[in-house]
Amino acid sequence: MPLRAFLLALLCSSVVLAAPPGATPLSPAGPPKSVAPHLPANWKAGTATVKVTPQKMLWMAGYAGRKKPAEGKVQDLFAKALALEDEQGNKLVFVTLDLIGVPQLLRREVAQRVEKEFGLPPAHLVMNASHTHSGPSLRTAPLTDAEKDNPKAKDAWDYTQKLQNDLVGLIGQALAAMQPARLTWNKARCGFAMNRRRDYTLPPEHPNANKAPNPNGPVDHEVPALRIEAPDGTLRATLFGYACHNTSLGFYNWCGDYAGFAQEYLQEHRPGFTALFLMGCGADQNPYPRRSDVVPGVTDLELSMQHGRSLSNAVEMALVVNPRPVNGPIRAAYEEIKLSYAKPGRADHDYPVQVIKLGNDLTFITLGSEVVVDYSLRFKHEFAGAAGVWVAGYSNDYTGYVPSLRVLKEGGYEAAAGWADSVEDRIAAKVHDLHQKLSK
Repeated sequence: MPLRAFLLALLCSSVVLAAPPGATPLSPAGPPKSVAPHLPANWKAGTATVKVTPQKMLWMAGYAGRKKPAEGKVQDLFAKALALEDEQGNKLVFVTLDLIGVPQLLRREVAQRVEKEFGLPPAHLVMNASHTHSGPSLRTAPLTDAEKDNPKAKDAWDYTQKLQNDLVGLIGQALAAMQPARLTWNKARCGFAMNRRRDYTLPPEHPNANKAPNPNGPVDHEVPALRIEAPDGTLRATLFGYACHNTSLGFYNWCGDYAGFAQEYLQEHRPGFTALFLMGCGADQNPYPRRSDVVPGVTDLELSMQHGRSLSNAVEMALVVNPRPVNGPIRAAYEEIKLSYAKPGRADHDYPVQVIKLGNDLTFITLGSEVVVDYSLRFKHEFAGAAGVWVAGYSNDYTGYVPSLRVLKEGGYEAAAGWADSVEDRIAAKVHDLHQKLSK
């Protein structure tokens, strides 16, 4: 870790140990206290964590211009699992990864093994990646004969194979660790995400027509947080989300970026507590400011840490403000639909859509790959009601950008995959279909 970054981290960690002059003193530690003692602890919940930081300096994922492997580590990368069980014995597992994405073959293999070993149906497994651009490249395609002596290809393959085994074991550990729990949820807001596309509504002659980011573009600043506490009120875990690329950083060191720091800060002074980040529909969202010297004298690492603190502060509020109950039963549906490309003759892609309902209190909609924010805003509007609506991208698949029809028509980077105009309608139709099936 660079000296400046180390000193900054040391300073941040020491704030609570030696408060600045004039600060209000911290209250002495007291007994656990539930935020909703009137609710029964009728769930079971368990967590598990495994470090997935590469042991070798592999090539990194996320930026096409990489010219060399990783050089070091600022922060470890983790895979985490949260297992839930309702009163009827239905189980649900969230797996979160400080990695670039969830390759489809990895998801399918893990889901198949988990169903065989632990009896967990594939529809009841969510695999979500934070999309950090400071993690390793993954590889699910077997090595060819020509690649077997290629260290770049072989190391990525070996890492991904080990990751697969680690994830199966991780899920088993979380299921085995389940204990009685009380579930509540709510949401707060965090404001560092900004739409990174240019403003396509401006006429070509406008001086800002080709400038990005767009401060008037669509964003989703909600920070949902699921609170998992023991019957005595002890906070045991949280699953939280935000819709923004993890692209504060441009260096060659392993790091979870803002999402990694947010998880670290939430866990820092809570022994035995697990924070899991569920990436939202952030394909067209970037953290701002970002990169070194955009703010004079401030590095990209400092900005990433600041964004992580901002997000963790929002989660802290969501965990305690006006707790909303979460009851069972768990109901889940998962299907892969055919998404077509505009270019004739190109094979369709099997795209995963997943809907999970926790009673009538909270609905998760998970979508594969890099989904733009329009999907989150659309589904929160269309399914608005008594149940909260939580939309996540980067789940169960990683095949590039998935634009809305608006973004597809505008063009630009997020539309470059070449999907057919039917892409949004097909996804939305399946989300509504699965939601309807679970609502009967």
